[in-house]
Amino acid sequence: MRLATIRKDGLEQAAVQTARGIVTLEELNRSAGRSWPTGMLELIESGALADVRAWLAEGGQSILAGMPALAPGSYERAPLYRRPRKIWGIGFNYVQDAEELKTVDPAEEPVGFMKPDTSLIGPGEPIRLPADAGRINAEAELAIVIGRTCRNVSEAEASRYVAGFAATLDMTAADIHARNPRFLTRAKSFDTFFSLGSELVTPDELENVLDLTVHTALNGEVKHTNKVFNMRYRPWFAVAFHSRFMTLLPGDILMTGTPGAVQIRDGDTAECRIDGFEPLANPVRA
Repeated sequence: MRLATIRKDGLEQAAVQTARGIVTLEELNRSAGRSWPTGMLELIESGALADVRAWLAEGGQSILAGMPALAPGSYERAPLYRRPRKIWGIGFNYVQDAEELKTVDPAEEPVGFMKPDTSLIGPGEPIRLPADAGRINAEAELAIVIGRTCRNVSEAEASRYVAGFAATLDMTAADIHARNPRFLTRAKSFDTFFSLGSELVTPDELENVLDLTVHTALNGEVKHTNKVFNMRYRPWFAVAFHSRFMTLLPGDILMTGTPGAVQIRDGDTAECRIDGFEPLANPVRA
């Protein structure tokens, strides 16, 4: 299942993406006689996302096929949701290829940092360059969205606690970070320094998450590319590892690292492209 959050008539609400277009959860409730939450975070937190998936698998697809889709241009994309409890990032996670992966020390642990929800924006919303912060970088990343309360789970169990995956852009004030490595969280916490969207892709939509390719693009040109297979800490490991020292809650976000960063300037457009996902793009403004 693929879901999005759209903005229509000033209201942000969850919707299902179909081959015909977007169908809102409000319309789904009306046609199916249900009362599922119409906000994405509430849908995840309540456990209703699993109910919607089960309903579609058990014959709901035929009902969905008869529902009216929104007309293109009648809505805008919005971030999947705006108030996750936690946004956690992993740094330095990709190696260049499978040969380099063989040399990674299995005793190494992920580099981590947190971002506030005040940094969160959605598709098409501007990344604002803070005055006097120096160089600003943007990084495309695959994000894991937690679907169930998760503590001390194993890598084999981890997939059962994931609601889905999303494209993200992670921004960093590179000069602030360069002054001292301990400034990393501050360098990543400015307003508009985290973009989330454009869709939530549930795990059943993917044959193998390791086959996904993540691209960092700038002004329409791909600058960096790598496969999830080449992560030091792959998605199910990342969920299990972080669940050992903090409780992961529905809607929490784990960013999994970037294939490469690009410096952004006023007038640019930064983009996260993940094969098979709707692209995520944000303009850059001084």
